[in-house]
Amino acid sequence: MKILSASETDLETAARALREGKLVAIPTETVYGLGANAFDERAVARVFEAKARPTFDPLIVHIARTEDVRQVAREVPERALALARALWPGPLTMILPKKPEVPDIVTAGLDTVAVRFPSHPVAQHIIELAGIPVAAPSANPFGYISPTTAAHVAAMLGDRIDFIVDGGPCDVGVESTVLDLTGREPVLLRAGGMPLERIEAVVGPVRIPPRQAATVGAASLASPGQTLSHYAPSTPLYLFELGSLPGALAGAAMPHPSLALVYDSQRAAVLESTGRFDEVVALSPGGNLGEAAARLFSLLHSFDARHFEAIYAERVPEEGLGRAINDRLFRASKK
Repeated sequence: MKILSASETDLETAARALREGKLVAIPTETVYGLGANAFDERAVARVFEAKARPTFDPLIVHIARTEDVRQVAREVPERALALARALWPGPLTMILPKKPEVPDIVTAGLDTVAVRFPSHPVAQHIIELAGIPVAAPSANPFGYISPTTAAHVAAMLGDRIDFIVDGGPCDVGVESTVLDLTGREPVLLRAGGMPLERIEAVVGPVRIPPRQAATVGAASLASPGQTLSHYAPSTPLYLFELGSLPGALAGAAMPHPSLALVYDSQRAAVLESTGRFDEVVALSPGGNLGEAAARLFSLLHSFDARHFEAIYAERVPEEGLGRAINDRLFRASKK
């Protein structure tokens, strides 16, 4: 594995590697993705192998221009075009009917494909230079915390991949929002970096189905990131409602060392005053959901490195990016 910079020469190296069927971790505004040529079955198979990812979990195909959606999608309905005009490039993935040229391994055998136009300039330029759509799930072992820096990728995947392009920390910090546009109404399959409110401002009400579990051997998922246990640190994480700690743990014996993860500095001060936790960390000291999302995975990586016995986390406000944060905390937690 070699780490590349964002220089033009190194980006050309990354693009050439993708065309040759190699695996290249690339920065996006959401998280680092493990990229492969979306039209190369063998390269995509290597992605599943490197991540130990079940093949029933489809991949997102990344493009360099809005019009490139027609390289992989058989149909692009008007509301998808409206969303693309309003919200692409950005952290929004759309589920659309796929073209037969897209290998079944990319879509888990489904007749739909997940497509995204990332806003990170390095990702855009690599895909443009490669001249191919790039299938890219998060660049981490399946089920573990997603990477938001090149160092996270190197630590988790190392020599299982060919190159990592270091484009700095990811700005958004949680994966893209996934929206199914193949039916009569748009359906939210995964909350993510594009707030639901912005989507509904373009296409109207979006249906939010109940969360469903998926296990090994299950039928193919409609979207990545739908397994019930996902994005999880090695340290056990227990999730509670906003404002419910430490009342929910009253009288309970606390393992040592334990950490509380809460939304803002005001809530952190309340918990610190109880003396029940060895450390209390605010996702966003100032109570900003964008900052909280950007810090979430990076903080979980750091907590694992410090070997806490347990993490006790509270949900954040269920609005805007808070939906994505709460989704990731839920999937990372002990059920």
